Amino acid sequence: MAIGLQDGMSTLLQAVEVCGIIAFACSGFIEARLKEMDLVGVFIVAFITAFGGGTLRDMLLDRRPLFWVEHQEYAILVFVLALVAWPFFSNLRSAAAEKTIVVADAFGLGLFSAVGTSMALEAEMPIFICAMMGVTTGVFGGVLRDVLCNEIPMVFRRGQLYATCSFVGCWVYLGLEWLQVSSALALIASIVVTSMMRLLAVRLDLRLPG
Repeated sequence: MAIGLQDGMSTLLQAVEVCGIIAFACSGFIEARLKEMDLVGVFIVAFITAFGGGTLRDMLLDRRPLFWVEHQEYAILVFVLALVAWPFFSNLRSAAAEKTIVVADAFGLGLFSAVGTSMALEAEMPIFICAMMGVTTGVFGGVLRDVLCNEIPMVFRRGQLYATCSFVGCWVYLGLEWLQVSSALALIASIVVTSMMRLLAVRLDLRLPG
């Protein structure tokens, strides 16, 4: 029974990871197209955005092979999406593109933050390190995307809450795990809290004081 539950959680984590890859890849596609990059540039930005946070997570947790090397279908997925998305996103207006980036980035943030926290907990890292690993996994891909596109990374801008949303969502996961709530429910709750908090921060202009 325990093995079945473990396999189910592993499948859920993989599904969440795929959704996070798609979300972050989309934000990379749009940002690269706004910078008028060609197909190669669009793919590279999307690839680094989708896999940057997870790669850093795997390196810090000493997990080998890296998740996108172990699952080559992830890289193939981003490549195919780039081919499909390249002509489509070229027709997006700037205002619509910015809104789409925010939404895709918010869901990518939530998805990868939860997965990073879960994997760190599974690796028996200290509780605070698990939260920070989740934040790192969630924000690093977006940091690389913005740097490649010559933008100040969202996490470093004095604007609406960003890394804070990830941090809160990570602690939601850890708190529910401590309360022995179902791991699947804890994962979903963490994703929802992080993503919705980020979208509300943009909508309501929520900022840290100072």
